[in-house]
Amino acid sequence: MGVRELDDGVIVLLGGRSEMGLQVVRRICGGRDVVLAARRSGDLSEERAELERAGARSVQTVEFDADALDTHQTLLDRVVHDHGRIGVAILAFGVLGDQARAERDPAAAVAVLHTDFLAQVSVLTVLANLLRAQGSGQLVVFSSVAGVRVRRANYVYGAGKAGLDGFASGLSDALHGSGVHLLLVRPGFVTGRMTEGMSPAPLSSTPDQVAAAVVAGLRRRAGRIWVPRALGPAFAVARLVPQAIWRRMPR
Repeated sequence: MGVRELDDGVIVLLGGRSEMGLQVVRRICGGRDVVLAARRSGDLSEERAELERAGARSVQTVEFDADALDTHQTLLDRVVHDHGRIGVAILAFGVLGDQARAERDPAAAVAVLHTDFLAQVSVLTVLANLLRAQGSGQLVVFSSVAGVRVRRANYVYGAGKAGLDGFASGLSDALHGSGVHLLLVRPGFVTGRMTEGMSPAPLSSTPDQVAAAVVAGLRRRAGRIWVPRALGPAFAVARLVPQAIWRRMPR
């Protein structure tokens, strides 16, 4: 499929401080309205200014607590009421969590899964229904290679991403023919605030590189992308690695 224009409507970034999310929005916001959704939304002045410099027609902020599942429907209904149809919605919230703590404390493990899986499922379900009703729209979901084959070193985070990857894959199939497109993004290690202090893994990327791949994927209506692309064949091989070796793999 060739390059196409993005769907018309407001751009919604759920996780308004996300480096990857902001880099995506910066590339596509020219002449368009943007809504940044995040906790402490009154503190997003720098993010707003960045997108205004990039050419956004307007940048509004709304309060968004991903873990407050009962607020998702009301929040997104209000976005549509106030700003009109949604063109592109980007889910860019999540936590890495503390693997060592999560192995000791069940509440810590559940908290990671609540944000990285359950909250994403809730938001995606609300958005899918809204976009189906309007007959078009594009969704961006950030999975991870950590969820393709879960590793001992970060299995709590990986389990959340594995669940999200499966849900998003099924939702993409359910949306087929509806006019709504879901782009599932599987990045490897991404250097940035979220991974600061960690040793980069092989085939790592920057938020800028991920964003460039996401925008290209949106324009060609791709179903899923690996970033960098070489991770696709690498993980096809990784699935065949014996478990005795895989369990010793680093993060």
